Amino acid sequence: MATASAPRQQFQPPTIVPHRKKSVRLTLWPLVAATFFMVSGGTYGTEDIVRGAGYGKAILILLLTPILWSLPTAFMIGELSSALPYEGGYYAWVRRAMGNFWGFQEAWLSLVASIFDMAIYPTLFVLYLTRLFPWFAEGYRGWLVGLAVVGVCALLNIAGVRVVSTTSLWLLIVLSAPFILIVAIAPFKIGALAHAVTKPTTSSVDILTGLLICMWNYMGWDNASTIATEVERPQRTYPRAMLAAVVIVALSYIVPVAAMWMTGLSSSAWETGFWADIAGLLGGPLLRVGLALGGMISGFGMFNALVMSYSRLPLAMAQDGMLPRVFGKLHPRSRAPWVAIVVCAIGWALCLGLGFERLVTIDILLYGASLSLEFIALIVLRVREPELHRPFRVPGGMFGAIAVGIAPMLLLGFSVVRSETEQVLGMSSFAFGMLLIAAGVVAYFLNHALKPEGWTPAPQEKPAA
Repeated sequence: MATASAPRQQFQPPTIVPHRKKSVRLTLWPLVAATFFMVSGGTYGTEDIVRGAGYGKAILILLLTPILWSLPTAFMIGELSSALPYEGGYYAWVRRAMGNFWGFQEAWLSLVASIFDMAIYPTLFVLYLTRLFPWFAEGYRGWLVGLAVVGVCALLNIAGVRVVSTTSLWLLIVLSAPFILIVAIAPFKIGALAHAVTKPTTSSVDILTGLLICMWNYMGWDNASTIATEVERPQRTYPRAMLAAVVIVALSYIVPVAAMWMTGLSSSAWETGFWADIAGLLGGPLLRVGLALGGMISGFGMFNALVMSYSRLPLAMAQDGMLPRVFGKLHPRSRAPWVAIVVCAIGWALCLGLGFERLVTIDILLYGASLSLEFIALIVLRVREPELHRPFRVPGGMFGAIAVGIAPMLLLGFSVVRSETEQVLGMSSFAFGMLLIAAGVVAYFLNHALKPEGWTPAPQEKPAA
């Protein structure tokens, strides 16, 4: 493993944040709500899965994906976040397990993936906005709205984690209401929409793309780990929050799709943003407006929660000496890493013009590489530090720790297959992704050359709860 040549020092917990008052820390349900938006944001985004696979296969995919993809990831995160609740989360785990080089690559992959991931949510916001007001689809108006979403969420995050998590909890309640109405109305409309007239669609999504979009809808469980120092009793709270969020997210996808299957509406009519039209067919114009507003809330809420997560990576890296110290600057009142938030927001805004499917393909490819390192870190820490206190453990001993990563890694193989067909800057998404991954290696050695004295030692002691 590549490591810096810094002399070993007594480890100090990797945070420059003063001891937080208990009232500032996140408790279970605010963390569940924040995790919900970091992963899902509700039923929105499932439309292309139905179109690509049909109702029956879509429900099967939505049911199996959390079992094969989400639960293994949640188990891995539950163990590592309860044992090592450090600022920076998965970056700190990989660095402790495998050294500076791989820790840097983990952070690099996550941040580069975030550039594409974070552009998706303002895009969804605009898609649902244009369902209500087509005027915003003309010219650069949609792009300007997306830019406004980036700016508002950056300001909310500078205000602090408590503002973000409380906002997420209320947004979760509000956006769930229209889907509860759809599920309640659907049994009274069995077969009623079999001959409904819908707008012609432009979507060309197939079943493989539908699977990738489903993986994206269940992606991001590790994002909540980066705010570990801002969570109340993280060793106990994280595993419970992960499992609760898996159940809530899965139900929010499967139940509304199953309800619409009963109505007989053709799956070929579905495309991104179609839930608003479905609501209009089922419950009239008021429910259509409610679904469109909910879609906007979903995109906003996801972006808002993920700003909180991703901005902690530059903060943790700055504290470790891997990035300039300016990224570690905190707001004097909220203690939020405001410089990291502003710089990340600029990068996210630059990708607002890319299309939805292309963004998803690149995002999963890069995210998959970083997730692979986290599963490897789980195994390496089991071998190197068997006595590390783990309040929650992946069941099954070493076999369980190895087996839990097999299904997610096989699913990620689908992203490689599809990335060969998507084009970015005149090359396949796969080739583009490989260039970005290789750039991380170059960035590490350039960083190392500019900082020959080395970095702060990786965490080797158990942090306080």
